[in-house]
Amino acid sequence: MEKKPFVTKEQLDKIVEKYPTPFHLYDEKGIRQTARDLYKAFSWNEGFKEYFAVKATPTPAILKILQEEGCGTDCSSLTELMMSDRCGFADGNSIMFSSNETPAEEFILAKKLGAIINLDDITHIDFLKDSIGYIPKRISCRFNPGGKFAIANTIMDNPGDAKYGFTKEQLIDGFKKLQKLGAKTF
Repeated sequence: MEKKPFVTKEQLDKIVEKYPTPFHLYDEKGIRQTARDLYKAFSWNEGFKEYFAVKATPTPAILKILQEEGCGTDCSSLTELMMSDRCGFADGNSIMFSSNETPAEEFILAKKLGAIINLDDITHIDFLKDSIGYIPKRISCRFNPGGKFAIANTIMDNPGDAKYGFTKEQLIDGFKKLQKLGAKTF
């Protein structure tokens, strides 16, 4: 597949004459097409929704484009939750909140915005319950599969060494506990 820039050298020269550097230049058409291609690729999965990691590009204009294409946001901080809210994502299905070291105020705002809360480890269950007063009916848990991922003879990653996510055993125990505390959908 041949990659072609979405602007020519001449177009860039004109842009630089008008706007001082540094700046970021995004390809709206390319962003929209990528989102559409992603949804097409997962069309077999009814109800599929993409949640774009706000930390990757915390730019309201980009978030609005992705929102128009049906994407939600994946937030990991109070600031990202507030940005998603200001951009109009707080509708109960458009924010995924995935965080590691989570202060209570972040869980409280996530709940207020109707975010799907994605717990990072088993200790977050009690902390979430204490922070917001209950366990939401719909909740998610981050899974750490452990092991090593390799291509050919090169190790790409070692999730087993990561401090994030539930192990398989913790996930089973965590789901049982969450269910007893009111969770219905995982």
